[in-house]
Amino acid sequence: MPVKAVLFDLDGTLVDSLPLLKEVYYRVFADLSLPWGSGEVYHWIGRPLVDIARHFAAGREEEFIERYHHHYYREYDRRVRLFPGTAEMLRRLKGKGLALGIVTSKGRTSAWHTVRQMGLEEYMDVVITAHDVERHKPLPDPVLKALEVLAVAAAEAVYVGDSPYDVQAGRAAGVKTLGVTWGLSSAAELAGWQPDGLLGSWDDLEQFLAFF
Repeated sequence: MPVKAVLFDLDGTLVDSLPLLKEVYYRVFADLSLPWGSGEVYHWIGRPLVDIARHFAAGREEEFIERYHHHYYREYDRRVRLFPGTAEMLRRLKGKGLALGIVTSKGRTSAWHTVRQMGLEEYMDVVITAHDVERHKPLPDPVLKALEVLAVAAAEAVYVGDSPYDVQAGRAAGVKTLGVTWGLSSAAELAGWQPDGLLGSWDDLEQFLAFF
């Protein structure tokens, strides 16, 4: 069945923000005098911020989130960019008549800040954030919500992301899944979750779409 919709994760997939996110978490842990350990929080990137706060700062969630936003927005506009070729890739897909969307675990405010700041709004037919569903990745709910809004069947859609949570959510939703190798996880890590393919560049995405 031909692909009608392509859904994307945001951080680490379309947007080169992971170095900033890692630094922000380090600063938050220092501000709250939380044990850093081996940076286990990095393995939680891709999950909602509130879940991360509950896990690592139980009872101090509001303080954790406040410090996160303080550091995040102070540096964001100066340091975050689209990955090379992203806008051109989206423009080509849009020109082919495909529906495009973002499925992210970011909260609504920060997700839309990124979408607008990075000029992604003109390409996207749907944006699903952590505030738009009750259950989050790696569960399928956010991907299914995007499909519902687009009125596209799972068999007609692809979800592209950089973390195992993205692959798990996409597979559970019944869509094709593609992992990008320039984000959070290595190709080997992603392959272990059995995506339908791995992307070394955006050119690979268009080849997969033609094959699907």
